[in-house]
Amino acid sequence: MKPTRHRMALGAATACILLALLCAVQLLAVLRAPAAWLPHTIAVTLRAGESIVLGRHELGAPRAAPRQVTLRRDAAGAWWLRNLEPAQPIVLRYGDERTRSSDVPLARGQQIQAGATRFAVLAQDDRHVALSDGERTWTYDGATLLQDGALQPACPDAPIASRALALWNRVLPQAFGLARPVSIGGLLYCGNRLASSALEAGTALLARLPDGRIALSVRGEQPVLISTIVSNMNGWEDAAQRDLPLAGSDAFAVGRTVFTLAPDGDTLRLTPAGQVALSTAPQTLLSDAVRWQWQERTLFALPTPSPLAWAAAIGVFLLGASSVVPLLRQRASIVMPLAAALIAAVAAMLLVAQRSSGAPGVGVSLVLAWATLWLTLRYQRHIGLLAAAAVLLLGAGLLVQLEMGLGASDTAWLRHFQNTTALLGLGLPGALLLLSSVGRNNLSRPVTERVLLGLAALALAGVLLQVCFGSETGVFDIQPFEFAKFALAALSAHCLALVAGGATHQQRNWRFWLRMAAPVLLFLFLLGVALVRVDDYSPLVLLLVWSGAMTLAWCASRGRRAAVVTTACAVCLLVAGGAAMRGGGELLGALGFYPERFQVWSAPTVHPHTGQQMLLGARAIAQGGWLGADGAFGLAALGGAAGDALAIPAIQDDFAPAFLLQRHGLAAGLALWTLQALFLVALVRVAASAWGRALAANDFRRAWLGRFQCFALCGGAAFVAGHLLLSWGTNLAMFPIMGQPMSFLSAGGSHLLFFICPLLAFGMASTPFNEEIQSCRSMSNTKSWAR
Repeated sequence: MKPTRHRMALGAATACILLALLCAVQLLAVLRAPAAWLPHTIAVTLRAGESIVLGRHELGAPRAAPRQVTLRRDAAGAWWLRNLEPAQPIVLRYGDERTRSSDVPLARGQQIQAGATRFAVLAQDDRHVALSDGERTWTYDGATLLQDGALQPACPDAPIASRALALWNRVLPQAFGLARPVSIGGLLYCGNRLASSALEAGTALLARLPDGRIALSVRGEQPVLISTIVSNMNGWEDAAQRDLPLAGSDAFAVGRTVFTLAPDGDTLRLTPAGQVALSTAPQTLLSDAVRWQWQERTLFALPTPSPLAWAAAIGVFLLGASSVVPLLRQRASIVMPLAAALIAAVAAMLLVAQRSSGAPGVGVSLVLAWATLWLTLRYQRHIGLLAAAAVLLLGAGLLVQLEMGLGASDTAWLRHFQNTTALLGLGLPGALLLLSSVGRNNLSRPVTERVLLGLAALALAGVLLQVCFGSETGVFDIQPFEFAKFALAALSAHCLALVAGGATHQQRNWRFWLRMAAPVLLFLFLLGVALVRVDDYSPLVLLLVWSGAMTLAWCASRGRRAAVVTTACAVCLLVAGGAAMRGGGELLGALGFYPERFQVWSAPTVHPHTGQQMLLGARAIAQGGWLGADGAFGLAALGGAAGDALAIPAIQDDFAPAFLLQRHGLAAGLALWTLQALFLVALVRVAASAWGRALAANDFRRAWLGRFQCFALCGGAAFVAGHLLLSWGTNLAMFPIMGQPMSFLSAGGSHLLFFICPLLAFGMASTPFNEEIQSCRSMSNTKSWAR
């Protein structure tokens, strides 16, 4: 017993020392960050009849074009704006209403000149718009395009998802139709396309606006003219480069930079927010009509919470504190639960504040991150391998995101770090409070079953919303697929736990088998969504890894060792198939978008645009070597410029490992691999311990709970292993590029909040229950020996 306790104490001390070192490195990076300046107010002064062209340099907007907008004043002194870059439209804000500079609501009597083709707007109401080119008439209701009252034939290159969407809109009533824009351009009248030989397909679109009106939207560089009626005279203007009045507008956005407007006589004051360019000194060369008022970036600024932020914080704290009531009755310690509720409340306040009144300084977010990590490490009486590996992985990920933010040339990169810390502070303590009841053995099987079915229904609803209204990046800034993975793992674990235990008390009727089939239905639904909405293989690979792992766990629980050999053979076949696909050459690209990923993988230099991400990532990794680009494991570069690595697309998500290897070297990568392996081992270890306690349990409820914990943790470990496999394979060019974040390291908000935090909390909540059973069993054996 003493050697075991000695090893536990040594492991706990090692974890605390390593976490303290990570926190010290993070603090050093903040303290070594150089001073940076950004414009607080941009004042543009014009007299009546004058105009000025503003671009990236004058606006301090990194995503703006060199010549982005024209500001002018007419003879009456009113301010007008014209967008000069059709590829990047301007968004104007009128109170709660948003208007894109490239969107023109259609009205009866207008005409659209698309290349050599002219369409006249015959009718427009709340339900549809009618167009004519003099020979044919088209009717569009926001979902379906009819030519002379009949559907157009499907386009030859239409994917399966587009054909399925068209069938859905054709079969169901209009009230249940899904939005589907009309593309103008190309050579064919088909599907939802209007041909115009002088324009590329998709140069202009017809789509329904949020307010219900149907509008013309120009998306390309080629001009699309639209007639307007001014003083009873028809005039033509470029739909994407129209003069827009600023009267009544309170802000406009260029890329990710928002400018609040404040007219003051001959001066229009612009207050930038969001993504704003940083400068090492408060000086820049500007025209006489443009003046900047500078402000220094403050890394330790306190936020100014809005009433909504205070309400969110109080609500989260009261909700978390309610979980302390059962502990008072049991006379247990309430220090950690109250600390968790307080941290979650502060995180909720910061999360709401940075989306409304403004983000806090990075130092405030860093303190919140430290509090969350140390709470997680010390939440239980004994520091286990699972908590230690998890907090060290989270600390490494926060360091990478912090270095990206401090080393970037604009303010937007620090938002990734601040958003990650807020979500971590909200999700992890909240999940620990919520799932601690599992460790205290307060949940019964029927209640858990209803909760799991509710989670599955919520996950399906979220995925369905993504299919209907979102894209491959999610819906409403959320990725429902992440929550669906957790729900799938939990519901499947429950069903496997019932079947593995025999469920002799269950009546084998249709309701029982429907519950058993629920994970299969959820799996099939997720598989369909992966095929329809996602442009890569990553969800399919994740589901395949999870299916294989659950098959192995089930066969191991039934004593079927042959499954290991079968799975190994299947893996060898998959690897051989991948090698064959890599050598497929141009044949793969002719089969559709999915195989093009493999084609770019096999020859990235042949596809410089789509292969840029892989080539830049490989160059960044090569620059790092074994000791990092600075030759000192990245310590000499702490707080400094991030370099060319930030030019890698989606580096904060998909290619975060490339930044780590460039900044800190392959040696740090090996240390990260070790931590990741330890985390997976810890999950499997807790799962095996739960299975052993289930076998030794004296009642069905405890046995079911042990089996449920075992299968759920195995499923969660499989998904994490899939994420790690895909992410390392993408960054090291072992696999085609697949857009999946690396668990713990990337800034994947939905992945962290809806999957990693619940999984880690569930694994930690499962450990006290197992220790309690073991302790009770040891006491029982001691009493029996004494007798």
